[in-house]
Amino acid sequence: MKTSVLAFGLVAATALTSPAHADKLDDIIGSGTLRCAVVLDFPPMGSRDENNNPIGFDVDYCNDLAKALGVTAEIVETPFPERIPALMSGRVDVGVASTSDTLERAKTVGMTVPYFAFEMAVTANEKTGIKSFEDMKGKVVGATAGTFEAIALEKQVKEWGAGEFRPYQTQADVFLALSQGQIDATVSTSTVAQANVKTGKFPGIAVVGKAPFDTDYVALFTNREEYGLINYLNLFINQQVRTGRYAELYEKWVGGELPSLAVNGVYR
Repeated sequence: MKTSVLAFGLVAATALTSPAHADKLDDIIGSGTLRCAVVLDFPPMGSRDENNNPIGFDVDYCNDLAKALGVTAEIVETPFPERIPALMSGRVDVGVASTSDTLERAKTVGMTVPYFAFEMAVTANEKTGIKSFEDMKGKVVGATAGTFEAIALEKQVKEWGAGEFRPYQTQADVFLALSQGQIDATVSTSTVAQANVKTGKFPGIAVVGKAPFDTDYVALFTNREEYGLINYLNLFINQQVRTGRYAELYEKWVGGELPSLAVNGVYR
């Protein structure tokens, strides 16, 4: 009994004399800088203007978050496959990178509630005659490696038992390959599909219909043990919706009907 009391006393004394550990939220505020991983080949979510400055929905979202924290935003250009490694290596503090909230990713990083929602669309090379998702069966298709749509499309090709799936490093690579006839069609978010067709940089392609994949809800992410920061990020997303800023950014960068961030039967 005396030993137990003594041990408890030592633990308590250690706790009182040990310096408090500042969490990531404190670190960011103290540093004066918020480093956001942002994909910049994914218009209208992220791209560069004629002066090579980062622009897009995700860029503005990072800037809004930094403003709320009272710090300066640093946009760290991060290709899709490097989003999680950038966080794990300490190059960024938060991912504002249109990242699907998968259970597999949540084993590695902490993810917030959805801050954006994408519907999926089929874009095809006009010479192929593809007019729908079903027409893709047996064709050569591709998508950006590691994305929600790439995982779903590769799985679909395997289920069809016909055709070929090709992964690419960036969205620009996908649409260039599509325009050049290296692949016949791709599945991407409808926002990305329309934005790339409108640029005129990829002649001979057209959005031909919807893909029957689930709505892609995307989340902000940070280190999974940083509960204080994750709580702050969730509240920030909530505030973006409540203040109308989410609707404002959507109208600015995408336009059209505002997608709901509510998941039927889960969030309201």
